Amino acid sequence: MIDKIREIVGSILEEEKPAGAEKIVVLDPAALGMPSGPQPPELRTVGLFCEVIDEKVAEVAHAMLYLNQTNVHLEPEERLPIEFYLSTYGGNADDMFALYDIMRQVRTETEIHTIGMGKVMSAGVLLLAAGTKGKRRIGKNCRVMIHSVIAGQHGALHNLINEMEAVQDLQKMYTESLVEETNMTKKQLKNLLERKVNVYLSAEEAVELGIADIIV
Repeated sequence: MIDKIREIVGSILEEEKPAGAEKIVVLDPAALGMPSGPQPPELRTVGLFCEVIDEKVAEVAHAMLYLNQTNVHLEPEERLPIEFYLSTYGGNADDMFALYDIMRQVRTETEIHTIGMGKVMSAGVLLLAAGTKGKRRIGKNCRVMIHSVIAGQHGALHNLINEMEAVQDLQKMYTESLVEETNMTKKQLKNLLERKVNVYLSAEEAVELGIADIIV
């Protein structure tokens, strides 16, 4: 490649030019056998293999936003998807919703292919379901678990009442989001959550409920 560049530049510089004139050399990537224009990175995979916490969510969110930005100059049919691997016991509901809303924004321009492996529980369930419909995969031996929002608080009675109302709002948001992203109705999901235990699902059951689409 270096020899080819030298050859091209040398042939240009040897051409006659008026005295005192400057010669500007512009190399065409195509002439060097290189692809022209901005090229998307080959690696388009992000992963969450830990609790859903702000530090890790920030990393995943920034990666998704960057990978989406590399697609915006392309025609829709040329855009490359983001592969998002998940294996988590769950975590903070606020951080879950932060990443969920970013995924909703990104997937309008770039497909997000979610892949649940090993364990997808609690907050992780909504993130798995938030992938592009039809492109959400789950490992054959992956365990899925759904439960009600967990909260703990102590202090003055008026503060406890206020916190309880906030938890109820959070539960409502979680329920409505899962209903939107899956095949479950509000009644079905309510029946699951009202068992007041951790509800474990197999990969087959997760696909049946619309949490994922394909077993791998």
